[in-house]
Amino acid sequence: MTRKLVAVFALLALVLVVAACGDDSGTTTTAAPTTTAGDDQIIVGVSWNNYNEERWAKWDEPDMKRAIEAGGGKYISADAGSSAEKQIDDVENLIAQGADVVIILAQDGTAIKPAVAAALEQGIPVVAYDRLIEDDGALYITFDNVEVGRMQAREILKAMPEGNYVFIKGNSADANADFLRGGQQEILQAALDSGAIVNVGEMYTDNWDPAVAQTNMEQILTQNNNNVDAVVASNDGTAGGVITALAAQGLAGVVPVSGQDGDAAALNRIALGTQTVSVWKDARELGKKAGEAAILLAKGTALADLPGKVMFMSPGGNNMTSYLLTPIPITMDNLQVVIDAGWITVATLCQGVAAGTVDVCG
Repeated sequence: MTRKLVAVFALLALVLVVAACGDDSGTTTTAAPTTTAGDDQIIVGVSWNNYNEERWAKWDEPDMKRAIEAGGGKYISADAGSSAEKQIDDVENLIAQGADVVIILAQDGTAIKPAVAAALEQGIPVVAYDRLIEDDGALYITFDNVEVGRMQAREILKAMPEGNYVFIKGNSADANADFLRGGQQEILQAALDSGAIVNVGEMYTDNWDPAVAQTNMEQILTQNNNNVDAVVASNDGTAGGVITALAAQGLAGVVPVSGQDGDAAALNRIALGTQTVSVWKDARELGKKAGEAAILLAKGTALADLPGKVMFMSPGGNNMTSYLLTPIPITMDNLQVVIDAGWITVATLCQGVAAGTVDVCG
């Protein structure tokens, strides 16, 4: 029985009690609760950390919403605008609006934990979407971010097997930033140990903000007198900021730079030769998986019974029920993959690219 049906029966019981008491004239009044079609429809509440980021509205949300509606559910959402405090209120408000399950893209995985715990205590399932929330009562859905880091490092090491390396990391409040960095370190450790490469700068990027990444990169370039040979940037936004800083010093296209997400601007930079790799995570598949899982959870499927789930041991020691999707590194050699997938058009990918320099651009 869903929470909505429980509420309806509770209201009916209350009305009958009131009716039995009669009114001042000694007559007995009767009434019944009014319901509308769809009162028992599953409501999926989605808390976005910052809806202004291109990816969420363009790629994740449409397939998430379609999956929810295909499962008979209704989609409602809120945007925290990069505020951890507002996101806590947003989750509470989504539940107040009748959400039977909540999908949370966390702005701060630690700050949101009390709201997650409160939801679970009320019997409302929680999906930690793309970013870890350290609560083993929540379902964790993401791409394999450690592997993303490995893929980034492999491509940069292939392009620049020795020299001075810079690491532009993500937001320190997002566990993904450290997952990525851990994967990068796995691949680069031997070269670091041998002295073939040297870490000459490493900084987190508040809110994954490209402007912050640019400022950080500018500082590192100044500290090293521009003697930088490679940059392992953790996503395409930070890569964009890094490349802007490199361009100001005449180093764009000379210094290899990594990224992830398959942003249109990043894929264009790969075709132009200023970015080396973007690890593509088909966010359409992630959104779809989250929508499907949310419907199953709202219908009473236990975490342990979710089909195809895997277990992930988190840094906090929580054995998380998870879905970990597989990413694909995109370089100049396999740009056709994202075109064939309908992720980007040839016109957008090849904007400003000189004819004959890249196969897919003619």
